[in-house]
Amino acid sequence: MTAASPTPALAPATGGHPSGSSASALRWAALTEAGQVVAMLAGVSTGRPGREIRDFPVLLRDAKPWRREAAEHALDELAAMMEPGIAALMAINACGGDCRPAAEALWAEFCAARAALLAMAPAAGSFGPLRAA
Repeated sequence: MTAASPTPALAPATGGHPSGSSASALRWAALTEAGQVVAMLAGVSTGRPGREIRDFPVLLRDAKPWRREAAEHALDELAAMMEPGIAALMAINACGGDCRPAAEALWAEFCAARAALLAMAPAAGSFGPLRAA
């Protein structure tokens, strides 16, 4: 979080961030948490994220470089959508306004973008992604 921004930074993987799969995993976790905040403001009960959501960073790590690069670009785009959206929702909420309709719209956009990202990950077997010991 920066002093100028009331929302958590969901910045791209460039700059002073960890590189590679760890940066993508951190950004995915931050975006997932941001989605939970939007869902709460929209009045949507989401429960615990599913296995495909939890395993996405591992699957992405094992993806071919072109697919990983495309997914990282899509993560940047999702963060660029969520940051101002959450800031606007928080401002509406802080003023006592009803942010539910806007939160519902942002939640729908988030779900669509997340589904597109999940479709970019290579398929995992029935036991989940391959993990090395």
